[in-house]
Amino acid sequence: MTKVTVLNATHRARGARMVDFGGWDMPLNYGSQIEEHHLVRRDAGMFDVSHMTVVDLRGEQVRPFLHRLVANSVDKLKVPGKALYACMLNGTGGVIDDLIVYFMAEAWFRVVVNAATRDKDLPWIEAQAKPFGVTVQERPELSMIAVQGPNARAKFASLLSAEASAVVLALGRFAAAEVARSAVTALAADASRPGEGLFVARTGYTGEDGFEVIVPEGDAVALWEALEGAGVGPAGLGARDTLRLEAGMALYGQDMDDSVSPLEAGLAWTVAFDEGRDFNGRGALEAQKAGGVPRQTIGLVMDEKGVLRHGQPVHTASGAGAILSGTFSPTLGRSIALARVPGGELGAVEVDIRGKRIPVRVVKYPFVRDGQPQPGVLA
Repeated sequence: MTKVTVLNATHRARGARMVDFGGWDMPLNYGSQIEEHHLVRRDAGMFDVSHMTVVDLRGEQVRPFLHRLVANSVDKLKVPGKALYACMLNGTGGVIDDLIVYFMAEAWFRVVVNAATRDKDLPWIEAQAKPFGVTVQERPELSMIAVQGPNARAKFASLLSAEASAVVLALGRFAAAEVARSAVTALAADASRPGEGLFVARTGYTGEDGFEVIVPEGDAVALWEALEGAGVGPAGLGARDTLRLEAGMALYGQDMDDSVSPLEAGLAWTVAFDEGRDFNGRGALEAQKAGGVPRQTIGLVMDEKGVLRHGQPVHTASGAGAILSGTFSPTLGRSIALARVPGGELGAVEVDIRGKRIPVRVVKYPFVRDGQPQPGVLA
């Protein structure tokens, strides 16, 4: 049975085109996907990401547990509210999921995992947690709204009291703060439902500044409508995909999975080989490093007309691979892609489009950051 978020009726009332996404009925767009893309790059847009899974981890041994669970080091998290992007690996170094870890308190961490991987993630986390005496609590009563774009932070903060506004605007990147419900003008008037406030994180999946706001589902519609009143427009999954690809951000299940290591997925920066920490898959990753990583993920730009798409063959001097994620970039006005190809020298790279080999340029990604093309992306 298809799942719905608490905002489902709100999306439909605004004329959203709904699609199945990992078993969830979610908005693809509200009209023009390209307009929604530009809205986020140039002003402020919001996404319903309530299908994401919020999990609270509690216990005296939660930090040692996370030392084992994820390949990045949670010892980087020293101040409550700080966040870390990390990969959860299996014994062969494959990526079970990519997630964000929040340090709430020494005996309480919060993780947000992908909706499509929930059913395999939770049993894995619970099994790994048991020897450490860590409790694993899914929080299905929480919704999440991502407010993204150069004006997103200011527009969201305009909904808060002066004190709370100052707190969220002072957040550094990959940091979060809790905001009392009473500090949100649109929610404070309804005293009939006192309860948990907002969890506001300066994170996102678009390459723009902004917040991801975890909110009790009973307050999600009121917050969405308040954001609309502040000039934040709705955006769907279509724009979210083109935005994240421009930002060089991986999509689980398409750009990596449990048969691909973070070293092969272009995520080596998320692996901390700190001394004495035996995280899942460490031995396999060390063997890959020593023997040479067999596959690599590269960024491609096609200057000719056409669209790079998932599955198209990619030819390099070291052998053939394939495009993982490809799209027409509204910001750049040309097609971009992430591709996985054999390790080694690339030489001249070509993509096979309907039997014709088209030359493409290999570039460093992200392709776009804070609304601007990155050096070397535009020839």
